[in-house]
Amino acid sequence: MARTVAIGIQDFEAIISNNYFYIDKTDFIREWWENGDSVTLIARPRRFGKTLNINMLERFFSISYAGQSKIFENLDIWQDEKYRNMQGKYPVISISFANVKENTFAKAKIRICQIISDLYIKNEFLKNSGLLSDKDLKYFDRVSEYMEETDATISLYKLCSYMQQYYGKKVIILLDEYDTPMQEAYLNGYWDELVSFTRNLFNSTFKTNPFLDRAIMTGITRVSKESIFSDLNNIDVITVASGKYEKAFGFTQKEVTAALSEFGLSVMQESVKDWYDGFIFGGITDIYNPWSIINFLDKKKLSIYWANTSSNGLVSKLVREGSKDVKIIMENLLNGGTLDTEIDEQVVFNQLGENENAIWSLLLASGYLKAEKHIFDINTGKDKYVLSLTNKEVKFMFRKIIEGWFKDYSPEYNDFIKALLNNDIDAMNYYMNKVALKTFSFFDTGDKPSDNAEPERFYQGFVLDLMMELSDRYIITSNRESGFGRYDVMLEPKNNTDNAFIMEFKVYNPGKEKNLDETVKSALMQIEAKKYASILEAKGIPVQYIQKYGFAFKGKSVLIGRTQYEEN
Repeated sequence: MARTVAIGIQDFEAIISNNYFYIDKTDFIREWWENGDSVTLIARPRRFGKTLNINMLERFFSISYAGQSKIFENLDIWQDEKYRNMQGKYPVISISFANVKENTFAKAKIRICQIISDLYIKNEFLKNSGLLSDKDLKYFDRVSEYMEETDATISLYKLCSYMQQYYGKKVIILLDEYDTPMQEAYLNGYWDELVSFTRNLFNSTFKTNPFLDRAIMTGITRVSKESIFSDLNNIDVITVASGKYEKAFGFTQKEVTAALSEFGLSVMQESVKDWYDGFIFGGITDIYNPWSIINFLDKKKLSIYWANTSSNGLVSKLVREGSKDVKIIMENLLNGGTLDTEIDEQVVFNQLGENENAIWSLLLASGYLKAEKHIFDINTGKDKYVLSLTNKEVKFMFRKIIEGWFKDYSPEYNDFIKALLNNDIDAMNYYMNKVALKTFSFFDTGDKPSDNAEPERFYQGFVLDLMMELSDRYIITSNRESGFGRYDVMLEPKNNTDNAFIMEFKVYNPGKEKNLDETVKSALMQIEAKKYASILEAKGIPVQYIQKYGFAFKGKSVLIGRTQYEEN
C-alpha cells in the first residue's frame, strides 16, 4: 500500500513517525560530516528539500534530541555504528531567515534580531548555569529585537561561547535560507545597508569564532564573496555545478521510478520526466524537482506546482525590465533554443540591473535554466555554459509570468489582439494606446529609465506575450534575418486560413520626422526596402495575406499604420 503524501511538512520527525512518503536522504549526514569542512554553503533551487535536510541534521546531532534515535533506526545512516554513537551529542544552533521578507532595512534588522532573541529565550537556562560572568549576564539581557547593531552582529558568536562553556563541546550552526534577506534587500532598495550588517554578523559567527565546530548555510544563490563573504576564507561553496552532495537534494531517476511504482503511476513516467526532470547537480544529469513530484503523487495529475514566490517575482522583474536583448534571448529559450554565455556562479545582486550575465547566473542558480554543457576555459579562466530551460514545467511557468505582464495591467490587451487578427486598424490604434499608457512604466522601472529605452523594453515584452497568446495559431519570431535586414516581429500562420503579419517598431526622431505619421511611413518603407516579406513568400504565403504594420512611438503615444495590398 502506498504511503500517505503529506504536502508542505518540513518537520523530519513528523514525516518519519507518521510514515509519510519520504525518500531517504540521511546519507547526507555522513557525507557532510566526513568532508570535515568548517563552513559549508549549499545553493540549491527553492523547494528542493533544503529546509527538511536542515531539520534532519538538527534532529540527528542536537543534544536537545538525545535519546530520540528511534526515528533514524530504519534509515541509511543508522547502518553505521560510528554515526549511531553520534546521535544527540552536539550543541546545535538552528535558525532560518526564510521569513525575513521586509521592505526596509530597519524592519529586516528587527526581524533578524527577533530570530536571534528567540534563540536566547530558548537557551535562557544558560543564565542560571553559574558559568556566565556579570558582563555576560548583562549582555544576555541586552539581546532583544531592538538591540544595537554592535550587539546584534556578535550575538551568535556570544551564544556559541555560552553553549560551549555549558556543554563542553563546540557548537554546530545550521542556517537555512541565508539569502532570502538579500533578495528582499535588492528588490526593496536597501542592499548596501543589509550587506554591511550581514557581513559583520557572518564574520563574527563563522570566521572569528573559536567556539564553532562546523556550520551549514543553505540558500538559492551563491551571493558574491565581495558582498557578504569578503572576510571568510574558510567557506566551502557548493553550487549546482559542484560535485559534492549531488544526490542529497532533489530526487534521482531511480528514486522517482520507485515512487511512481509505489503509487501505481509507472505508466506516467515519460510525461513526468518531460515535466519535472532536467535539473543537473554536479555530474548527476537526471534530478527531479521534489516539490513537483510529491504534489504529482498526491494529486495524480500533471500541473505547475512550483508556486509563485519572491524568487519568481525577482525573475519576472529582471526579464520584464531587462533590455531588448534579454527578452530576445528569453524568446529563443521559450522556443526551445539555447544560450551560449560566460557565467560567474557568484550572484552579484547589485549588478543584476546592469550585467546581463548576472541575470542568467541567477536563473541558473534558481533552477529555471540548466547547463547543457559547462566548459572551464583555461586560457581565460572563465566558465562557459550552454543553457536551456530546465523542463516543461519551467517553460509553462514562464508563460504564466509573461501572460500576466499585460493582462494584469491592461484589460484592453485582449481587445488589441482581436483587432489585430481582424485587421481593424482604428481599433488597433485605440487599444494599443490604452495598453501602452498603462504598461510603459511597468516595463522600464529601473534606476535610469528613459524615453528611448521604454519602447524597446515594451515592444519586446509585447512580442513575448504575443508568443503566449497566439502560439497555437502562429510561429512568432523577432529580430531575425529576412531579405536584406532584420525585421522586428513576424507572425507566420500555422495554417493557410490565417494572415501573416510583419511589424516594424520605430521611435519618433524629431530630427528626421515632423510627426508620428512620418515615423509610421519610415517603418513601412523599411519593411518594403529590406524585403522582410521574402521569407514568408518563399514559404508559399500569397502576398495578399501578408499584413505589414508600422508602429511609431513618441513617449507613451503610439500610432500604427498599415501597407495596403494593391493588386497589379
